[in-house]
Amino acid sequence: MKDFYLVYKNLTRKKLRLFLTCFAIFIAFLIFGAVTALQGALNSGVEMSADNRLVVFNKINFTQPLPYAYVNKVRSIDGVEHVTHANWFGGYYQEPANQIVTMAVAPESYFEVYEELVVDPQQKASWLANQAGVLVGERLAKVNNWQIGDRIPISSSIFSHKDGGQTWDLVVEGIFTANDPQIDTGYMVFHYKYFMETQSWGGDYVGWIVLTTEDPALNEQVAKAIDENFANSQAETDTDTEKAFNKAFIEQIGNIGLIIFGVVFMAFFTILVLVGNTMVLAVRERTNEIAVLKTLGFSSPRIFRMILTESCLLSFLGGLLGIGAAFLVVRFLSEMMARFLPNLVLGSDILLQALGYMLLLGLITGIVPAVNALRLNIISAFARG
Repeated sequence: MKDFYLVYKNLTRKKLRLFLTCFAIFIAFLIFGAVTALQGALNSGVEMSADNRLVVFNKINFTQPLPYAYVNKVRSIDGVEHVTHANWFGGYYQEPANQIVTMAVAPESYFEVYEELVVDPQQKASWLANQAGVLVGERLAKVNNWQIGDRIPISSSIFSHKDGGQTWDLVVEGIFTANDPQIDTGYMVFHYKYFMETQSWGGDYVGWIVLTTEDPALNEQVAKAIDENFANSQAETDTDTEKAFNKAFIEQIGNIGLIIFGVVFMAFFTILVLVGNTMVLAVRERTNEIAVLKTLGFSSPRIFRMILTESCLLSFLGGLLGIGAAFLVVRFLSEMMARFLPNLVLGSDILLQALGYMLLLGLITGIVPAVNALRLNIISAFARG
């Protein structure tokens, strides 16, 4: 207890320096907590992807369609278990700013491929029976306060309705959930056939094809067979695992992982230099006091531990405040951006990482002054004083 009291008094003797150093550490851990949570939210779709799920899309780019005939051809390839397809609708509710992730899907096969999605059998039967029906994800339904039986007008920023408008009146026939809370349910699906019959463009095409293989070990073989089958055709394909596809989709806006690593590295490197210099200066100012402590019987290892404790206490003080502020920032952003980043949370894994970095920062910045104090010669210290 006496040692801790001395550590506390030494730490707080120059309050302005303590405040500025803690503030610098606070900023570093605020940045770390916020950007790491953001990275986790962006990568959640990648992490939750099924190992045996492949995505087939147009080789030109993702926005180009594929002929509908490709669906049955893919289904006939050895190693393929289930096949479905989908079209991006570009939906919004009431006004363009209120974007709704909406897809026209093959209702009979969609839930065979996406087995992690859960829907009540009765609700699913009602949806299958109603061409104008829509299944809404639980999170999306909560955000918009939609209930089963509601008639909702969903407009498209891409397609026009045959009646001349851009709005489809859909009926909520069911609300689906997921068997893992980390899986996004912030979207809706409606009938592909109804979409094709009512949109003005016409044609017989799909946006992309999704399939599951009988075994993840067959992924490469199946993907190669699909792409070879459609080589030199009107619409060549590029087939990849869902995980790789989602990762590539995210990286279209840049290498998020590298950007975040760079930001966090620079923040911590700056703090490492700043706090390290602060601790060296603080201990150097107390050279005579350390010599007095040794004269009074304090052993060198004991003083070594006290200085490391002071350094770690400083690191944890600023770090805990920073990670606490990051938690509040992330919670605020998660409420504001729930539609786009459903898994934006500062979880226990990030907290544990932060605690580890706080300890590491304290040890690294304290080791040099602690070693200097350990080696301090009493006579030399008094002679310099």
